[in-house]
Amino acid sequence: MKLTRKLVLAKAKASDLESVRKLNCWGCKLTDISIFSQMPNIEVLTLSVNSISSLAPLSGCLCLSELYLRRNTIPSLSELSHLRRLSRLRVLWLAENPCCGTDPSRYRLTVLRCLPRLQKLDNQVVTEDELALALVEGEEVTTPPGSFQNQLPTNGLAETETEVDPLNYNMQETNKIREELGMKPLPRDKFSPSSPSTREQKSIKRHTLDAVLLLLRDLDEDELHIVHTATQNRLQIYTLDSQTLQDSTPTQKTVDIQP
Repeated sequence: MKLTRKLVLAKAKASDLESVRKLNCWGCKLTDISIFSQMPNIEVLTLSVNSISSLAPLSGCLCLSELYLRRNTIPSLSELSHLRRLSRLRVLWLAENPCCGTDPSRYRLTVLRCLPRLQKLDNQVVTEDELALALVEGEEVTTPPGSFQNQLPTNGLAETETEVDPLNYNMQETNKIREELGMKPLPRDKFSPSSPSTREQKSIKRHTLDAVLLLLRDLDEDELHIVHTATQNRLQIYTLDSQTLQDSTPTQKTVDIQP
């Protein structure tokens, strides 16, 4: 079943989609929620007990702070990549979906690694220790296959042409990152998808560090504590690796030669 404009306005008792802040669609047998691409101001959304399999329509709901998706048909945690841009999202209920798998710990740490701003997951409060552990043991969530083609403008080209042009996709993604870091975009004839040189890698790391330092200014006290804990854990890993390397290096013995 498709969630329509008429149904949304009736449930929310609103006159237009942009004015809807809260919506409860529990148990409505929904399969198509594309309507949310027209609802950027939604803040609290209940979609539990439906048949929703894709979270792509929610990627533009930047005001969303609470999202309830229990008992749907979300197949993979890769769908969480659509929620990464939702910086205000603090509450997520995702339990009883196929994507949760059979290992509760792995599932929870992976979700928190992808969405570290969450304060409550599946009705359980998120702790700082969990967030720090998620950065180390949580699995990296990748974008679902085929998603990027739908996000790129076709500029009048046939769909088959855009799908077989990975260079165009990589160039746009690279230039998006360069723009965010204050760098000039690369023209197509200068772009190469090959691995960057050592000098370029150092430049990228420098810009990444600058971006991280700028982002720190926007974090509140709780979020800074999370960054602090994660940084300490990373430093401990480097210290352990360094110690292990030293222990495995044979020491030279000095032999005194008598005249």
